[in-house]
Amino acid sequence: MNSNFSKVGHPTQLYRVEESRLVGGKGDGMRLLQLNNGNGLQVTLLPDRCLDPARVEFKGYNLGFFSPCGYVAPEHYDKEDFLRSFTAGFMTTCGLKNAGAPSVDEGEDCVTHGRISNTPCENLAYKADYTNDDGKITVSGTMNEAIIFNEKLELHRDVTLQGNTITFHDTVTNLGGETQPLMLLYHVNMGYPLLDSCLEMMVPAKSTKARDPRAQEGINEWNVIPEPEAGFAEQCYYHDIAEVDGEKAVAVFNPKIGVGLKMEYSADTLDSFTEWKMCGVRDYVLGLEPSNCHVEGRDKMRRDGRLHFIKPFETVAYTLRFTVFEADEADTIRTQLMSRI
Repeated sequence: MNSNFSKVGHPTQLYRVEESRLVGGKGDGMRLLQLNNGNGLQVTLLPDRCLDPARVEFKGYNLGFFSPCGYVAPEHYDKEDFLRSFTAGFMTTCGLKNAGAPSVDEGEDCVTHGRISNTPCENLAYKADYTNDDGKITVSGTMNEAIIFNEKLELHRDVTLQGNTITFHDTVTNLGGETQPLMLLYHVNMGYPLLDSCLEMMVPAKSTKARDPRAQEGINEWNVIPEPEAGFAEQCYYHDIAEVDGEKAVAVFNPKIGVGLKMEYSADTLDSFTEWKMCGVRDYVLGLEPSNCHVEGRDKMRRDGRLHFIKPFETVAYTLRFTVFEADEADTIRTQLMSRI
């Protein structure tokens, strides 16, 4: 039992997971799961949107980007204009049959970033384990992307919050009788005040390529975050991240607030990494996106021979781990990551 258990009336004084619902606006009725580790880290998960983390806060500092459209329930999903229902939040899961730009691939309409982020979870379960001193909370749920005559894909997600680390372990299973394309991208979004012009990016990239001519204009400053600029046009970069012991990792650190975030992910199933740099006025966001694909759309991935597939009854696993750190750990993490290249 937690060593401080005898000092509390209700165990949620230590750490907790609580379920509530939104009232009003486009998010009306959506479930919120609010996780609190009792030591300054709070995570809000959205069971009605792929169990994605909408908000991550540490000691009062917001870490993610919340888009202008705010909370948007699945019934307001706009497949014709994805950005009108793109909450962004700390992370949006993109897939499962397309991630990135829309396209038509072998006669199939592939919508922007796929449909999974607007899919509610089933079999939601959660608990706080009070035998742990470091605040272990677990959450799980399943999302189904299935239709008659086509794909029958299942995404099962296990989330663990323990100490200052949040871990997402996902498995995608093909429950149908035909091989299907499989595209998965974790759209992780840094926002103010973590994101600011003083932000240090610790990205051990062995090489970096610009997505297009616009990105090429800033290729020598891909790791520099300017102040917000009116009319800023997005820039995307593909980084080849160094691998150690089957994992890849990047981090960011803001010396002004003394808070940083390290992200580690499985290298075998997430073999691509995209940086999305968008420094507009009120569109101020840095996307750090491990994936199994690039973002030009499924048709181009097929033409380039980079499209992943999942066979009937096959399961593919993905792990993504976030650790929040403070200024006294920044030097160690910087040395650890940048020594990889």
